[in-house]
Amino acid sequence: MADCQACADVFEAVRVFADLRAIKLYRLEVPLDPPVPGLPCLDHEAMLHEGIAPHAAAYVETHDDGELHEIVLIPSRRRVEIDTASTVHEHSSEGRERLLGRLRDQFPDWTLSVNGLSWVRGDRRVARACRAQVPLREVLSGNDFDQLEVSLDRLRTVGALMEKQSRVASWSVRTVTGPMLAVLGFLVYQGLGRLAPQVGGVAISGLQAAVVGATGALFLYFGLKAVHLTEMANRVWKRASEYRLILDERRRLVPIDDAKTGRSGHQQQHE
Repeated sequence: MADCQACADVFEAVRVFADLRAIKLYRLEVPLDPPVPGLPCLDHEAMLHEGIAPHAAAYVETHDDGELHEIVLIPSRRRVEIDTASTVHEHSSEGRERLLGRLRDQFPDWTLSVNGLSWVRGDRRVARACRAQVPLREVLSGNDFDQLEVSLDRLRTVGALMEKQSRVASWSVRTVTGPMLAVLGFLVYQGLGRLAPQVGGVAISGLQAAVVGATGALFLYFGLKAVHLTEMANRVWKRASEYRLILDERRRLVPIDDAKTGRSGHQQQHE
């Protein structure tokens, strides 16, 4: 309960300089008034283990420059993180520094950090794939719900096709690796073994190990690449699911009279 209240207090303080567009919760309940679209943190719920501290994240749009950021709160550690992976192309480095300054002033007893982009996880490639179909800004504040539905369907289709392509690559590597290594090992050891009397046993043994090792490393590379493609495909799929949940929550919070215009309760309050 104390962690939930701590997150609610932080988010209310953030509302002084930014609008809360959506919140993602992992094993927490954070009441806000007026309410904003809320959804589970899909990335961590999908991990199916309990080793992650309860936390809350929010997509915020700053008042002065209109940039989008994702703020993550871990109340048990008194920690605030700015996650840049989901808001690529939606903010500048200068805007991020301004946000850090505001958070540092508002919450001096909290630890602040920035989670940068990961080349290994393919953060930029995932962001480009998602943005090509539907920008995050449109999901959070766009008014044309029907067009957003079409865009999200396209994004889910792209994610499904990426996952199928990654399966093809993975099964290709699995099917070919074993037989190819067996055949190559036989040929190398049989063919090069005949040269041992002329070249020397030590040199031939080293050459045989180098050839087989290099071939194994090549297949390992293609195997890791297939795993990487699968990881990115899953992230695109999860991003599409997250966007769908945000859109559903926005529909739920929009009064019937304003469903066509897509105005949220927070927008009406400003009006």
